[in-house]
Amino acid sequence: MHSFLRNTAQDILQSFPLLKDVTVVFPNRRAGLFFTQHLGKIIDKPQWLPEVKTIEDLFYGYAGNRPADNLTLIFELYKVYQKLHPAPEEFDRFYYWGEMILKDFNDLDQFLANAEKLYRDLSEIKEIETDLSYLTHDQIRLIREFWKSFNLQDKGHQDKFLKFWQMLHGLYVNFKDELENKRLAYGGMLYRKVIESLESIPKPDRQYVFVGFNAFTKTEEVLLKHFIQKFGAKIYWDLDAYYIQNLNQEAGLFFREYMKDPVFGPTFPENLPTEIANRKAKIKTYAIPLKVNQANLVGKLLEKIKGEEPLEETVVILPDEQLLFPTLHAMPPNIDKINVTMGYPVKNAPVYAFLEGVLDLQKYTKVEEGKVMFYHKPVRELLASPYLQFENAKEVQTLLKNIQETNLVYVPQEMLAKVNGFFKMLFVKLSPSQIFPYLGEVIKRLHRQASEETLQKSYLMQTYKQLNRLGEILSGQQDVGMSMDFFIRIFRQVFREVKLPFEGEPLAGLQVMGVLESRNLDFRRVIICNMNEESFPPGGGMNSMIPFNLRRAFGLPVQEQNDAIYAYTFYRLMHSAEEVHMIYTTAGDQGKAGEKSRYIQQMAEEMDLAEGAMEEEVVFVPVDLSKSQPISIPKNEKIYKSLERYVLKEAGERVTAFSPSALNVWLDCRLKFYFKYIAGMDEKSTVNEEVDPAVFGNLAHLSLEILYQNYIERKKSAVIEKTDFERLKQLVFPSIEKAIRKQYFLEDNAEVKLNGQLAIARDVLQKYVLGVLAIDENTAPFEIISLEAEKKYRTAVEIDTPAGLKSVAVGGIIDRVDRVGETVRLIDYKSGTDKKTFPDIPSLFDRQLKSRNKAAMQTLLYGLLYDSKFPSENSPLKPAIFNLREIFKPDFNPYLQVKVGRTQGEELNDYRYHREDFGSELRKLLEEVYDPEVPFDQTEHEDKCRYCPYQEICERG
Repeated sequence: MHSFLRNTAQDILQSFPLLKDVTVVFPNRRAGLFFTQHLGKIIDKPQWLPEVKTIEDLFYGYAGNRPADNLTLIFELYKVYQKLHPAPEEFDRFYYWGEMILKDFNDLDQFLANAEKLYRDLSEIKEIETDLSYLTHDQIRLIREFWKSFNLQDKGHQDKFLKFWQMLHGLYVNFKDELENKRLAYGGMLYRKVIESLESIPKPDRQYVFVGFNAFTKTEEVLLKHFIQKFGAKIYWDLDAYYIQNLNQEAGLFFREYMKDPVFGPTFPENLPTEIANRKAKIKTYAIPLKVNQANLVGKLLEKIKGEEPLEETVVILPDEQLLFPTLHAMPPNIDKINVTMGYPVKNAPVYAFLEGVLDLQKYTKVEEGKVMFYHKPVRELLASPYLQFENAKEVQTLLKNIQETNLVYVPQEMLAKVNGFFKMLFVKLSPSQIFPYLGEVIKRLHRQASEETLQKSYLMQTYKQLNRLGEILSGQQDVGMSMDFFIRIFRQVFREVKLPFEGEPLAGLQVMGVLESRNLDFRRVIICNMNEESFPPGGGMNSMIPFNLRRAFGLPVQEQNDAIYAYTFYRLMHSAEEVHMIYTTAGDQGKAGEKSRYIQQMAEEMDLAEGAMEEEVVFVPVDLSKSQPISIPKNEKIYKSLERYVLKEAGERVTAFSPSALNVWLDCRLKFYFKYIAGMDEKSTVNEEVDPAVFGNLAHLSLEILYQNYIERKKSAVIEKTDFERLKQLVFPSIEKAIRKQYFLEDNAEVKLNGQLAIARDVLQKYVLGVLAIDENTAPFEIISLEAEKKYRTAVEIDTPAGLKSVAVGGIIDRVDRVGETVRLIDYKSGTDKKTFPDIPSLFDRQLKSRNKAAMQTLLYGLLYDSKFPSENSPLKPAIFNLREIFKPDFNPYLQVKVGRTQGEELNDYRYHREDFGSELRKLLEEVYDPEVPFDQTEHEDKCRYCPYQEICERG
């Protein structure tokens, strides 16, 4: 297999037999490792290896310094900015701009641009026109184009921009002075310093050889030319005629410029290598639906590697680092050695998510009457994490249940701290100065917990190191005001860039690497994932305060150069490849279309490939696109055993009763009945910060129940007279307060702290309860027979089953039973707008009827229950529905009406008129429940599935 580094090593050995007198400089450290390996294999006698270093090492060595930490530099930049700006913003708002300005300063120095000229006040355009000696015609044209477009902007914005622009040169000069005084520097500053003192560099006592460069910064270009001209340095270019001779190929952009240069030109070989054209690699592209599917395809491709084939000759290129773990998990058994070059972002690790939760905990903490309270969402997320579940699963589940049941929007500290010492240390309120020691202690505790998990420990160690580094930097910045929000933002800014390095033997095994790490390396088999436009090559413009036209005019890099670097990196992989596999996804990702990379299109159009040398395969992931199959669960012995709990026993043993809700669920959807009442699958519950309709309805029921119950106990009479209502109205507010305590499981003497939503709900409840009292006052006098909590009405319904006659329990809770004159009213409070009309009794049990009146069916069932409880009662039983939303209407009527066609409804004055029909329909329903021929199947009306809690199981709705 062709290898640029091996060939270069061989040529250097022949040209310079004494390798100890040679220094070889590479663009990156990885190329140097492979070069040294090749050199070691071809040396035939013992001798010292040459010095191998990177171009960065060379510059920093001559500068006698290395760049400071990026965060430290931005802090120093901000201090200078504060002195120059009349009204500087806070540091955390400046941070984003600081990163951008620092990058621009670095580019200015790396490319030796004239900062004073660049940052001159653009309003003085005549000054630019009178001093054009240093600019080319094209540069002048680009600057004037920029000024012309800038004149179109609003005058106020223009003035602000020009003042800021004018300040940037002063910021640049003062910042560099400040760094010099503190012996700090950024990379470009050191590069420029070396170039400015170039003539003072002594002639080295070694032969310098530069290997594998493609694109130089201006400082690198000047240094290399100096070494070539003054010190006789040698260059080995890693290139191919394919993209140099084709002027449309962006990959050869820099090489074509260097070949015209009087210093670089003679260093190029007379005959350019033609590896790409001669090799005619077999190229195959794969279109795959989703990003994660690529990992499985990579595994399938790697299965084809034969036992005798060196794994080092295969590379997997991952432009997207998120694919790393899925790819590693998909490795086939024949891949026994893997070397991962790319780092894995700590932000994707579980520990980072946990620390994010800890920071969110601090962000949403409040103190009420000296008690620390934590917002429920970060608390619940932390409790659900494996780190807290690991040792305290039972206690954590109890906590989650308590938070849920009591609907705690803010969770008190003492409730959490009592679990154990770790919880006590974790759930505390911190000041900004305490955050770093606190996080350090948390990480140490997690590290002890992960004693046998090597990867988790690596994450934690890397996080701890970065945390200490960040803490040290921030501790030296006392003059910059910092809040908790600031600390959290800085933490996130810094950790988004931190990567976990993988340990291993870099020269052995299958190579898994990012795009830029592959420079100068040769592989026989190349597998590239994410070959999508905006992934490889990456999309997006350059983040800079300097407009595009000015960047180009002053020789600073623009997107075109970035594109050329990535294009070269791509075609460089083709130098030695005999087979190339390129995978792209067809699905959009994060708002980007699933478009194949331009490199694939270029290769198909431009490469002179043999017939059939480039194939395309569409990889189909098996997906069942057919409509989900109907679910039908037949009744078996186990189900009948479950249904037996509703059947009355001879010994009078207490049994479960079918509630009105259960019977309505059976009529709506038999499968939902199975999930809820047979399988016991509870609906998922959450902490409600808003008072949803269900909670509001419960509070209304409780308030009315407590109001009348307490009043009856005080009066020692169940008869409510018109004269009682003045006192009843005064008791409404305390009754609602007591209802809220009961709803949220608060102690009777506990003070009720209401959030905004609950306070509004309380006021609305007061209005509704007073509305009910107004209706009751008009109806008075009446006698209250029972309220919701007092009596659970039950009866037995005899039905015919395959196993013989059975008595099945039916029961329910009637909100209120009262007597008005000679009539007994069975009242159901409703918070919705349930209708009170229905055509006939059978319609209440007709599951095919979309407008089936469930509320009427429920209140008539109360008639059956009351009639069964008091068979000797001769008074009319009159069902009623108090719709709270309708009680303020002047024509409000709570009573059921039987309405046939368009005729005016007839008020239902006595349940007993319909007792026979209702009992008959109810028996049919219950017999259907026990009928072995009737399975638990889905409703035919899919609109009922829209809000069903089990719709994900059925895949409907």
